[in-house]
Amino acid sequence: MLKAFIVDDEPLARDELQFLLKRSKQVEVVGEADCMEEAIKTIPAVSPDLVFLDIELGVESGLQLAEQLLDMDPVPTIIFATAYDEYALQAFDLDAFDYILKPFDEARIQQTLSKIKRMRFIGGKKKEALPASSSHSVDQTGKLAILVEEKILLIDISAILFVCSLEGKLIIKTLENEFKTGDSLVAVEKKLSNTPSFIRVHRSYLVNINYIAEIQPWFNATYNLIMTDHSKVPVSRKYIKDIKMLFGF
Repeated sequence: MLKAFIVDDEPLARDELQFLLKRSKQVEVVGEADCMEEAIKTIPAVSPDLVFLDIELGVESGLQLAEQLLDMDPVPTIIFATAYDEYALQAFDLDAFDYILKPFDEARIQQTLSKIKRMRFIGGKKKEALPASSSHSVDQTGKLAILVEEKILLIDISAILFVCSLEGKLIIKTLENEFKTGDSLVAVEKKLSNTPSFIRVHRSYLVNINYIAEIQPWFNATYNLIMTDHSKVPVSRKYIKDIKMLFGF
């Protein structure tokens, strides 16, 4: 059974979501918080698989909390559950697995849980953690399994230039093709965790260093990576130090 944590400053919303999750018989709610401070303190202690997160937490932002959760190990699967639809693109840029609008609909909650179950199956065996990944199977096969239009495709890892999360879709760019999947960047990063040629250079990008042709300075002390197919990948300030150490400049 999956472990879930709910972050929402509205008690009635927390109670409703908890009720619907329990009715699914797939999820155990292991904790809840009504503010960012309480969530940051409690979530690492209970190590949930899923975090259902509201956008507006009083004067605080659930988007900021989501960004901090990405630094956890393991990273929980983030599902935004909010009354505001205008933040969807920002949420998916933070590797959100799904974006559910209030008032909650039981069928919509079930759809999300079914999608999670499907992703776990594709990722391979892993007891309860989400997103599911199997870096061991990737090491053995040299293939990355992704779900595309209800098909499981196997992509040669050596042919991947970069992986990015844009507008709620994960894009995998290879030498010859581009694939879009509903998987998350965090899940793919875990699958590739034992593949040293892949590094994170931006909260929305993983790159294969074997295909970096050029590093161009950009505005505000950032950089663009020019790949061998001439596509550009941004490097955020958070990862500049890693790039400089890797390439020695």
